[in-house]
Amino acid sequence: MKAITGFNWGLPAAASSYAHRVDSMLSLLHWVMLGIFVLWGIFFVYCLIRYRARDGQRGEYHQSGEMASLVPDGLVLVFEIWLIIAFGIPMWRSIKQETPNEKDATMVNVIAQQFAWNFHYPGADGQFGRRDARLVTASNAIGLDESDPAAKDDYSSINNLHVPLGKPVILHMTSKDVIHNFAVAEFRNKHDVVPGMSTTLWFDPLYTGKFEIGCSQLCGLGHTRMRGDVIVDTPEDYAAWVKEQLADKAGSADASPVQPASGDKTS
Repeated sequence: MKAITGFNWGLPAAASSYAHRVDSMLSLLHWVMLGIFVLWGIFFVYCLIRYRARDGQRGEYHQSGEMASLVPDGLVLVFEIWLIIAFGIPMWRSIKQETPNEKDATMVNVIAQQFAWNFHYPGADGQFGRRDARLVTASNAIGLDESDPAAKDDYSSINNLHVPLGKPVILHMTSKDVIHNFAVAEFRNKHDVVPGMSTTLWFDPLYTGKFEIGCSQLCGLGHTRMRGDVIVDTPEDYAAWVKEQLADKAGSADASPVQPASGDKTS
């Protein structure tokens, strides 16, 4: 597997395990619609020639054949129903309902806000620390409760979601304020992020590289600026990045002023 580079004239590069399935259905739909367009175009030209105005001839109107005109519409309806049953429902079930095993995946909490993406990672213990909205500050955007033992090795990032290649990624998403929508075109996914709810989205990246996150739900005046990146690293680069985050967190903790214990006097 290698990183995606260069420009693509067609659809964005298919960079997740299920992207090719989505593209196959889109291709089928486009080819069929092109065929319908060509057939209707031929029929239209035929009608223009066959029933064109002629000198000395008066147009006649007949009521017969109205049911026959419904046949093309019926065929299109049958095709659309077949497309939904044969492709749409199975694909929806496999992508939206058959989530990979969490033990074999990279788990990340996503906390959206106007107008940024916050990513919360569990530490080596694999457990997410408790979050509390009352603890949200400029320096603690996700409201992580540092008094929770499970939070001691947690770390977070803003607008940059780092994940390792070779493992599926499961996102548990919620919002601080309004409805947002997490969308990555190359992964062929998008999912609403709703305040007061936890929604789940997963993807399995196929390539290393940087892939833009867009908010696909109008969420305020800064909607167009609400973007981020999924950065798919090699396992080695991801381990180095995690080590760097933990070092930065330890450094920030060491630099924090020590609060006096109860009863101590300060000058």
